[in-house]
Amino acid sequence: MSEKVNLRRSLLQQRKSLTVEMWQEKSQKICENLSNFSLYQQAQTILTYISFRQEPDLQYLVTLDAKSDQSKKWGLPRCQGEILTWHEWQIDDQLIKNHYGILEPAVNTAIILPEQVDLILVPAIACDHEKYRLGYGGGFYDRLFTSPAWQKQPRIGIVFDFAYIDHVPRDEWDMPLSGICTERGVFE
Repeated sequence: MSEKVNLRRSLLQQRKSLTVEMWQEKSQKICENLSNFSLYQQAQTILTYISFRQEPDLQYLVTLDAKSDQSKKWGLPRCQGEILTWHEWQIDDQLIKNHYGILEPAVNTAIILPEQVDLILVPAIACDHEKYRLGYGGGFYDRLFTSPAWQKQPRIGIVFDFAYIDHVPRDEWDMPLSGICTERGVFE
């Protein structure tokens, strides 16, 4: 079995073993760290994700923003074949489960174009100190980040601290992130 498969399995099991309280506490700390991060504070349009398989939950961040006077524009991904399209999203919008079981916006919601994006919050199973991420293996984010239209936007990998490791196995198409955020802080 490959090194990536073993690492995925191990870290997903560790994430799954978190109690609901611990998961919420760690997620909230990640949101607090992001909210104090200058790149986040300056961003007007942010792409994020809906927590799946106990990924860090960023909805607290979106809820905080919705209550503030300077509300940001938020976007969520939608799987369109082998690519991700990004659609506008507000906290109370209805979402639909795709064939992976991931919640995503309806097909008719407004699309967000690459040039509108100030920051991408990227889900990951693990990230390393050289800013590479280990995803689920579908290649959606890898394809996104290798597309010329999407290469300039800052992207922050979101993981719990136990998944911020020394090295993730990588392939030639893997692209580094701009930084990593855990419950310990933001690492650029």
